[in-house]
Amino acid sequence: MSLTKAYGERTVLDGVDLAVDRGARLVVLGLNGAGKTTLLRLLAGQEVPDAGRVVRGHGLRLGYFAQEHETLDPERTVRENLAAAAPQLTDGEVRAVLGAFLFRGDDADKPAGVLSGGEKTRLALASLVHSGANVLLLDEPTNNLDPASRDEVLAAVGTYPGAIVMVTHDEGALDALRPERVLLLPDADEDLWSAEYRELVALA
Repeated sequence: MSLTKAYGERTVLDGVDLAVDRGARLVVLGLNGAGKTTLLRLLAGQEVPDAGRVVRGHGLRLGYFAQEHETLDPERTVRENLAAAAPQLTDGEVRAVLGAFLFRGDDADKPAGVLSGGEKTRLALASLVHSGANVLLLDEPTNNLDPASRDEVLAAVGTYPGAIVMVTHDEGALDALRPERVLLLPDADEDLWSAEYRELVALA
């Protein structure tokens, strides 16, 4: 990979090498402006690196959670967004999933564009977890959530069977993720996870 990305004169990432193995759990830590969101956007194919390349493994099915929820269609209803992301689900299964993510009754027929930030987060995570993706890229998935929504999102993270690469400053999200490795930006140092890195999470 050896990814490098600059915006004008400012180099955000420089020589980042990262391999995401099947079922891996990785947390990306760094101060604001260290390039965490940029790295996830590069991995998701949302941006193109200035140098290096992203090599996708055979059978990769990628799901990307962005802080701005741009993966949702604001014109579609809650139910239609989930059904489009997870076409293998029956209508009854779609409604059951939405119920588990606290969308009940008429909530399923609201356009996604009128949802609160927390509701959009729940819908985006429900869509990703049931989309068939085997690698999730999660950028601050618990930001601005009420306690009930946060609990549902953390439960989804904790039980997801595929690989996850997460940017977070939430220690609860870290507990749900149970990371095996950590990538420290901007220096691009990768290490096995240990408790000594926990104090950096609140600064991430």
